[in-house]
Amino acid sequence: MNQKQTYLLALLSALLLWMAWPPFTWTTPLLLVALVPLLAAIDHILSNHDKKRGKKVFLTAGLAFLVWNTASIYWVFNAIHSSDTGWLVSLLVSLIPYGLGALLMTFAFWLYAQLRTRVRPVLAYAGLIAFYISMEYLHQSWDLAFPWMTLGNGLAGMHQLAQWYSYTGTYGGSLWILLSNILVFEAYRGWKQDQGKWMRLLACSSVVLIPMACSLFTYSTYQEKILPVNVVAVQPNIDPYEKYSSASAAEQLNVLIKLSDSVGQVNTEYFIWPETALPQYANEEQIRSHPDVLAAQQFLGKYKNGTLITGIETIKWYDGKQTISAGRDERSGKYYDRFNAALQLENSAAIAIYHKSKLVPGVEKMPFPKVFSFLAPVFEHLGGSASGYGWQQQPTVFYAQSGIGVAPVICYESIWGNWIAKSVKEGAQFIAIITNDGWWGNTSGKDQHLLYAKLRAIETRRWVVRSANTGISAFINQRGDVVKQSEWWKRTALKADINLNDSLTFYAQNGDIIPQVAIFLGILLALVIPYQKWRSKNKKTLGYEKQE
Repeated sequence: MNQKQTYLLALLSALLLWMAWPPFTWTTPLLLVALVPLLAAIDHILSNHDKKRGKKVFLTAGLAFLVWNTASIYWVFNAIHSSDTGWLVSLLVSLIPYGLGALLMTFAFWLYAQLRTRVRPVLAYAGLIAFYISMEYLHQSWDLAFPWMTLGNGLAGMHQLAQWYSYTGTYGGSLWILLSNILVFEAYRGWKQDQGKWMRLLACSSVVLIPMACSLFTYSTYQEKILPVNVVAVQPNIDPYEKYSSASAAEQLNVLIKLSDSVGQVNTEYFIWPETALPQYANEEQIRSHPDVLAAQQFLGKYKNGTLITGIETIKWYDGKQTISAGRDERSGKYYDRFNAALQLENSAAIAIYHKSKLVPGVEKMPFPKVFSFLAPVFEHLGGSASGYGWQQQPTVFYAQSGIGVAPVICYESIWGNWIAKSVKEGAQFIAIITNDGWWGNTSGKDQHLLYAKLRAIETRRWVVRSANTGISAFINQRGDVVKQSEWWKRTALKADINLNDSLTFYAQNGDIIPQVAIFLGILLALVIPYQKWRSKNKKTLGYEKQE
């Protein structure tokens, strides 16, 4: 096998990963074998005692992951591209999410290759799993966070196989996919070399089939406790590029109210409006007198038990720079934060506000603001700002007069299972996702975003109510089934009776245990690499060299 053939194997892995990834559904099980060609390519490279094998492993794995990431999230270009940025700038900026995740994945495989040449295969495979999951966790934790391509998200395409996420979360899926690929590859090697092939085949079959069987059994037997609440999700379908220019605030509010009334019932308890549904900025200190808020509260007067959750952008003023994200107003000399926020209104004076916390790097938040402040003009050109939006450190639970708790989730935040699980642990009985999704156009981005919400329902065993400006709005039950959804780019409103849930899953109680273990194990195994290098260089001094 030459280098070209190893590249072909890498491309085959990229193709299989792409075919198995949402929005594709029935091909999801391909994830369990998609990395086998890449493992075969790396195994061949390592079998040759080439001084450049580390570089070859990096290039081979890098090719696979770059192609897979680009093919699966090509729509990022649509979200960035506009007449202001131009296609070339948009393409260059798109390379950051295309390439950064791929780079972290590649680094995990490179570390595995370094370890594989120094320890037994079993330990090296443990390192591969630990390194890969650690890189995934890093990519959801730092300022350049974009955990869209976490392997475990792939099971959103066939959520019937992911019912055990209520124990493990998404990283349990990553662990299963990696382990399955390793055992399938070892079964292939054993069969080819006629070495312990039956034992390897049995191990492979067990790891692949037992979690599938357990998940399907849980899916078929799971029953929700009946505790119904009538909820309305509104999809106003207002072009996001015209939202702040062509369409007036009064017109947009009128659309939201009419759609809500078209399906609202006497017993409707919640109306969910999408991200930035109220288009005018609101000063948080004067929010009760804001015209849009007053109009929304007037609308709620027709529904005795009604509560409204809506998106809005707010401003908070300070006498000094109280947060790292605060900008300075040159005229007044005061500091302020802008927030992409969720607002809860009801038939009382009570108003609750949640500030979006998981912000899109670059557009909504300057990554590493202290380090990269010199890039502020670039981010301003791309629609963000030098300081970006402000954010809060912990999730919020909205409580209505009735005592019902809701987890408000704004757009991008719906990818963070652990973040939503914290809200559930604090008392949220269902999840309300408000989003726009119009920036991506009619691409697979909107479909992936919807499908990922199914995993949040399974992890917490909570209904998800999804209100998207241009679609896809939906109701998702506690098993992860989409029981009702809208069409893309259609003005509509949906209603459903959802069941509240007070019980906590193991995942909601304990969060992301798997990546924490992976990080600890990954650090230990990564340290083996320099230790073994040092040991091999000092064999004679240490007395390990064979006597001639």
